[in-house]
Amino acid sequence: MAKSKAELPSHIEETITTIAKLHADHDRQAALPERLVERLTKWIGRPSSIGILTVAISAWLGVNIFARPFGRTQWDAPPFDYLQGLLTLLALYVTILILITQRRDDKLTAHRDQLTLQLAILGEQKSAKIIALLEEMRVDHPHLPNRIDDDANAMAVSADPQTMLSMLGKKTPEQTSVPKDDIPENYSQTGIERI
Repeated sequence: MAKSKAELPSHIEETITTIAKLHADHDRQAALPERLVERLTKWIGRPSSIGILTVAISAWLGVNIFARPFGRTQWDAPPFDYLQGLLTLLALYVTILILITQRRDDKLTAHRDQLTLQLAILGEQKSAKIIALLEEMRVDHPHLPNRIDDDANAMAVSADPQTMLSMLGKKTPEQTSVPKDDIPENYSQTGIERI
């Protein structure tokens, strides 16, 4: 029986489930105020919010500009000091809401980065093991020539993350940057290939 196109291999489904669980755990750990702030930030970030704000400001201006000709009192005469103060306060609140939401999103990003780092280290260890096994097979197999491969021997040793971190910490920014002579001519400073 052939698999349908909608079915995914089990390892891919497992990966998707793990990522979905990471997001669900992150959402579940949010306190009520954090959830409220996130909803409010999402609402403010919708295109309809700019329309609502434009209509509200226009109404404010219209009522105050046309109040005098109709014999009414202007509660905020031009230059509209109350409106300016209100908009400044609104800008402050929106900024704080965005910062709170960003802080919460940064936690999820840190979890993802940690997962990516762990998977990269695990992948490197697996690659080193595969290279070591291939080298063993080459040495043990009677029909393959037995020769010393320094590159394969070096790659068969798994890198120690602590040692690498320590060595990176000792390097200065100048030592870790790529010299200009090593950058191909067909690449710009942003790394985008020139046409």
